[in-house]
Amino acid sequence: MPRLAGDAVALDRSSSDRNASDHRGSSGAGPAGRGSSGRGSSGRGASGRGAAEACRHIVLDELSAGVVERLDPDTAAYVNASGLAKASPMGMGLYRVEPVGTVGSVRTPAVQLEVRPKGRLGLSRLLFLLGYAGDQGFRDDSVAAVEHTDLWSALAESLAQLADRALSRGVLQGYLMVEESLRTVKGRIRMSDQISRRPGMLVPLEVSYDEFTEDIAENRILRAALERMSQVPRVRPEVLSRLRQLKGKLDAVTRLQSGAPLPQWRPSRMNTRYHAALRLAELILRNASAEAGDGKQQSASFVVDMAKVFEDFVGTALREAMAAYPGEMRLRYNALLNEAVRDSDRIVVQPGAVHFLGGRPVMVYDAKYKAAADVGASLSGDHYRMLAYCTSLRVPTAWIVYPGAGEIKLRRILNTDIDIVEFPLDLSLPPSEILAAVADLAQQSWGEVLRQASIDRSAG
Repeated sequence: MPRLAGDAVALDRSSSDRNASDHRGSSGAGPAGRGSSGRGSSGRGASGRGAAEACRHIVLDELSAGVVERLDPDTAAYVNASGLAKASPMGMGLYRVEPVGTVGSVRTPAVQLEVRPKGRLGLSRLLFLLGYAGDQGFRDDSVAAVEHTDLWSALAESLAQLADRALSRGVLQGYLMVEESLRTVKGRIRMSDQISRRPGMLVPLEVSYDEFTEDIAENRILRAALERMSQVPRVRPEVLSRLRQLKGKLDAVTRLQSGAPLPQWRPSRMNTRYHAALRLAELILRNASAEAGDGKQQSASFVVDMAKVFEDFVGTALREAMAAYPGEMRLRYNALLNEAVRDSDRIVVQPGAVHFLGGRPVMVYDAKYKAAADVGASLSGDHYRMLAYCTSLRVPTAWIVYPGAGEIKLRRILNTDIDIVEFPLDLSLPPSEILAAVADLAQQSWGEVLRQASIDRSAG
């Protein structure tokens, strides 16, 4: 399995627990709400009229029933638009703030709202899960311990540290393909463009050439991430200064347009010192947004769908683990559940992953982030779905992967030959142990394939 050593952020859960009292005040809901709010420093110097305005810190669990908070209309609108939570007006300036199935943080000048993953999953694990699905081998083994109780402080400080390390030996340079019109030959002439754009003309010439420059994909990504984090309100002044200083080293680099796709880059020996910074920069650019208003309001959001993150991670890690065994794994495979003459009558099911051997499905898997004890989760619904997968694909065993600790459970479905196995995956473990658990899932499921093949041969 490929390995790429990198750095990520460690958001110390014990530190978070110790400092919870610094951030929490009176809850706006009963015990079911599991939400809290408090006041913390805005990060500015406090003296006389220049004292920092208090910023309320509201913390919710993703399974929380919500809290009641006093918000201004602009903050409530930004929270609703972020997709992190729903702020419903109750009158007299009060809003009920409820999670909507995502986790992350929204920061405005007046409020910082955090929705944390269940099980107090730390930021380092969240970034690992996010990164691994996009790049097998993404690791956080070499962790620079940045201990902060809120996501924004951890992200800003970690990006500053990793970018400083990347740029410590100067700005990386590389070759960039340049196409332009010149009066002299440089590189090669693009004959098709010359004929189509300037028929019958000798000059200017349409040429392309390789230029050794700082304006390469790696630097563009790093600059964009530094710029975005610099726009986050209430970043500590010393960290903000470092972010801006580092961005200044990349002023000669082309600025990425908002909403444009990130440029592609390839890990190599030449850009090794950039790897860790680029991994974090890409996660920030894909999941965070920062907006500067009309000179007064600054807002930022970092929002991820944990269900999708978990399902993407399990699928990617499982496909890599099953590569050690014969056959082929396909993710999000579409299977037909019923016989139908017309396309409109077809019922299609989509398991998270199906392993094929000799062109025939032999094992089906699905990852479900919501466990049975979670609010709104339906264990029986998951098993109905797995039974449909097995029936459609004629597979005798299905594996459901849930987040959390516990024992593997085997459930035999009555009046069938189908087994459904519940496989817990403890996300609080170090990344190497999480991947080892996925490898164990692959080994056990392959053993079940061999056992079933032996039974079929005996019956034949």
